[in-house]
Amino acid sequence: MIRLLPGILAMAAIVVASNVLVQILFGQWLTWGAFTYPLAFLVTDVMNRVYGPGPARRVVFAGFVVGVICSFVGTQIQGEFGPLVTLRIAMGSGLAFLTAQILDVAVFDRLRQGRWWRAPLASTLVGSTVDTAIFFTIAFSGALAFLEPGNDVSWANESLPLLGLGPTAPLWLSLAVADWGVKLALALIALVPFRLIVRRMTVQVA
Repeated sequence: MIRLLPGILAMAAIVVASNVLVQILFGQWLTWGAFTYPLAFLVTDVMNRVYGPGPARRVVFAGFVVGVICSFVGTQIQGEFGPLVTLRIAMGSGLAFLTAQILDVAVFDRLRQGRWWRAPLASTLVGSTVDTAIFFTIAFSGALAFLEPGNDVSWANESLPLLGLGPTAPLWLSLAVADWGVKLALALIALVPFRLIVRRMTVQVA
C-alpha cells in the first residue's frame, strides 16, 4: 500500500481541489473544476501502467471515499441558493466518478499491450464520456426530478441555444458538452505527462 501512496495522495488532492473549484465559474459554461477533475484519469492510468489494474482500482476507491467526504461537507455548507452540494449532485458525482474510473481501468487493461498512447487515450476518452453523461444527467435533468423533489433544477432545464450557437436544448446539455470538450482536450494534453511520469516511475520500481 505504501507504494500506492503517491497515487492516492494525488487522487485525493485532485478530488478535493475539484470540489472546491467547481464553485468558481469560468466563463459562461464551465467552472474551474472542469480543468482539474480530468487529471484523475491521468493518475488512474499511471497507476494502471506501472502497477496494474488491481492497485489502480484501489487508488480509484480511495478517491471515491475522499469524494464522498467532500460531498458530505458540501451538504452542510449553505450557499446563496441552498446547500453547496445537493443530494442529486452528490449522487451524480459519486456514481459518475466510480463508474467512469473503473471503466477507465478496464479499457486501459484491455489495450495495455498496444502502442504506449493507445491505452491511456482510449480509456480516458471512454471514461470521460461516461463520467460527463452520468453526472450531468443525474444532477440536472428534469426527467429525474423525482430523485430530489425539493431541489429546483428548473434553471438547468431552461431552453437555450446549445453553447449559445447550436439548436435549442436544456442549459444543462450546454454545460455537459462544454465540460466534455475540456475533458477531451486534456486527454490529449495529458499524454505528455503520462509518458514522462511512467518512465520515471518505471525506473524507480525497477
